[in-house]
Amino acid sequence: MYNITNIARTLKKPSRSFFLFGPRGTGKSTWLKQVMPDTFKLDFLDTSLFLELSRDPHLLEAIVGNKPEGSWIILDEIQKIPPLLDEVHRLMESKRWLFALCGSSARKLKRGGANLLAGRAMTISMEGFSADEIRKEFNLSRAINFGTLPMVHNEPEYAVDILRTYVNTYLKEELQAEGLIRNVPPFLRFLSLAGQINGQAINSKNISREASVARSTVDTYFSILTDTLVGHILPAWRPGFKVRETAQPKFYWFDPGVARAAAGMLDDQTDRFWEGTALETLIFHELRVYNEISGKHRMISYYRTPAGVEIDFVIETSKGHRNKPPNIIVIEVKLAEKWNRAWEKPMRNLAENRGVVVDHMIGVYCGTKKYLFDGVKVMPVEEFIKSLYAGEFF
Repeated sequence: MYNITNIARTLKKPSRSFFLFGPRGTGKSTWLKQVMPDTFKLDFLDTSLFLELSRDPHLLEAIVGNKPEGSWIILDEIQKIPPLLDEVHRLMESKRWLFALCGSSARKLKRGGANLLAGRAMTISMEGFSADEIRKEFNLSRAINFGTLPMVHNEPEYAVDILRTYVNTYLKEELQAEGLIRNVPPFLRFLSLAGQINGQAINSKNISREASVARSTVDTYFSILTDTLVGHILPAWRPGFKVRETAQPKFYWFDPGVARAAAGMLDDQTDRFWEGTALETLIFHELRVYNEISGKHRMISYYRTPAGVEIDFVIETSKGHRNKPPNIIVIEVKLAEKWNRAWEKPMRNLAENRGVVVDHMIGVYCGTKKYLFDGVKVMPVEEFIKSLYAGEFF
């Protein structure tokens, strides 16, 4: 068994008020305890506290008490009481208190009319463990099959039970309790389909037919998954070449283990196709985490031509304009222990186009050797992740 409190998270505490958003079970509260020990905290999972402040948000000042200017206040599960943000805003101005506002989604805050403090608090996000945080304890096969949620990493022998419970808890606490879904059976059908199409282009028409719900409902369901941060949309990159490339966005779960649980596949042996998309999910996860902790916030997408040729990830490091093409990094991910040079062709074809500057062409695979083939860097998964967090690519 591993102790998650001994794993140093790469996310750094801001020096001013902030929102900390992330899916349930990713260690947000543990991290706050680590970086802000002995800080005054209110947790709105406490039913009596939740009811008291829901009825009268102005009681917040009295509950906090007489804190000096510059004091930090942690409000956990802030999305449960959207009107409280008006009071937080007032106290930031009048008392000069600093707030750490933790929650699993901004959806209810926005729907409740909250303005997220009009820029007076920055927003940061946290997901499951990255390979850079786990370091020597990182196990690629386990991560592909069961993900990197702290609970799963801490007790890998109970991974199946934890993930099955996670999905059920998510449905009950995050969606039903928050009033985000009212008719559960069609959402359950959708959830299973969303798990099965992890890493694939979204075809709302097909999903609508399979789930027996309206297409507009499918779109709403996907927005719920993304707003509650358990899923991410990967848009198709549109470089603006003369030949119009067109493609639907892809949907990735934030964690391959949760995707497997949502699909109802925890008791089934995974196949190579599933494991391939799970590996892509892990790489996408690492790219998002690095984007967050580095402060780069580069746009991540994928590329698909009308002929159906795809490049898994395109990272735009410099926007193009009238007199300058965009600069990008392209990454191809393969679940293979031997690298096939044919996999380089889509990246090379894109690099030959004058309408774009490709700074790095990277192949990521499950082998053990690094190669450099005429500008294409081929790297084992863990070597790629190490170089990513060293800032070697962007």
